[in-house]
Amino acid sequence: MEDFSPDVFVNRDDPIPTIVLDGSTPPRPRTPSEHSDSETPSNRRKGLRGRFSAFKEKARFQDQLVEKLLAQVVPLDDAQIPQDEPQKGGSPGVVRPNFNLTTMSNNFRRFNARIGVVFVFQARVIRLLSWKRPTHTLSFLAIYTFVCLDPYLLPLLPLTILLIGVLVPSFVARHPAVEFSLTSEQAIGYSPHGPPLAPAITVKPVKELSRDFFRNMRDLQNSMEDFSQLHDGIIKLVVPRTNFSDDALSSALFVALFAACLFMSIAANVLPWRLIFLTLGWAVTCMGHPAIQRRLQTAHEKHIHPQEEKARGWVEKWVERDVILDNAPETREVEIFELQRLSSAAEWEPWLFSASPYDPLSAGRLVGARPVGTRFFEDVLPPQGWEWSEKKWALDLWSREWVEERIITGVEVETEGERWVYDIYDEQAADKVGVAEPPAPAKGKGKAPPLKPSWEEGEDGDGRRGEWRRRRWVRLVKRKNIPDTAT
Repeated sequence: MEDFSPDVFVNRDDPIPTIVLDGSTPPRPRTPSEHSDSETPSNRRKGLRGRFSAFKEKARFQDQLVEKLLAQVVPLDDAQIPQDEPQKGGSPGVVRPNFNLTTMSNNFRRFNARIGVVFVFQARVIRLLSWKRPTHTLSFLAIYTFVCLDPYLLPLLPLTILLIGVLVPSFVARHPAVEFSLTSEQAIGYSPHGPPLAPAITVKPVKELSRDFFRNMRDLQNSMEDFSQLHDGIIKLVVPRTNFSDDALSSALFVALFAACLFMSIAANVLPWRLIFLTLGWAVTCMGHPAIQRRLQTAHEKHIHPQEEKARGWVEKWVERDVILDNAPETREVEIFELQRLSSAAEWEPWLFSASPYDPLSAGRLVGARPVGTRFFEDVLPPQGWEWSEKKWALDLWSREWVEERIITGVEVETEGERWVYDIYDEQAADKVGVAEPPAPAKGKGKAPPLKPSWEEGEDGDGRRGEWRRRRWVRLVKRKNIPDTAT
């Protein structure tokens, strides 16, 4: 394996550190005995055939290494891996293949061979903020100060970085200084003139199974652990306070954020943002100095940590005292319609309880469908997420109101007694809109002909009625209190 290759990006400094938060434990590294040993050639082969065999064994070893790694992450067979249905009408030139272990293994090797540039950048940022070289950190703070005082210099930064960090080093590598074995009197300075003396710098992926390849795997392992620790820490800190598992605390946080929004909408244009960002940048950078970190740690353990419980208790008391929540559950009124059908013996027989009144012009009646519901009152259930607030159903005595609200036609309303709403058998009455009313007597023609009994009097007349009748029952429901089962 090669120990050094100048045309690749790889972090050859200290490994990327892992973050250990309070209450979390770092993963236990597996011992070499827990890994299966792969066979390696004992004798070194020579010649073309030996090189070809060695290449095949190296590729086989790479595949086995990645497959062992993936087998720990995805312990499934190919037949057990769920596959998504291919989407139609996707963007041209975009391919979304399903999961495949072979493709995953190949992509992981290619990704790990090229991810070194990210770890190099991360390591340099850590070195810069931890004051490994104070001159570099002070230079960064000087540039940061200029940008904060004059934000119009911000678009100049990427151009300067491209110029000084990429083009100048590439030119110097292409035109290196000539080495002379001369005395100090004969030595000359650097001269960019003349033809190129060295090949151009190219960036290549690291060779698989090289030392740099495993350095990338080491840093990738530590970065995944950092992300998992930060993710779990943020979830533990933010979610219990924002998901209203504690209504009082989340409500207090909502009020505080709303007040902050109002304040920022008014005072945002008068705050000294340049000074604020300048102070924050210097404070964060100085906190990375080892001496200041030790002092901050000592001050936290001596002064801040003993006061944390007192501050937390003060906040909890304020929330309990000032945040008043309406603990009464929301109530609604639900309805059910009792349907009865006229039998061949001219008697009304119970049919079912339905959520629809099944009036003559309803969609179900027009297409000839039977009403849908349950045969017994006890089988009527509250809506999902609700529970009964009253023990019994109550008969709606204002039957005319719900008929008019639904603009039901072709029915006769009973305003007294059991409050049934009948279908009208007379076809002419079915064309009228609203509730059937008795016709007014004609003027100047003497005594009007005898009328059928009016429904408003609630009398049993001798006129024929339709096939169905219904009445409305109501009952109160309240929101069901779902206990918090989260652990």
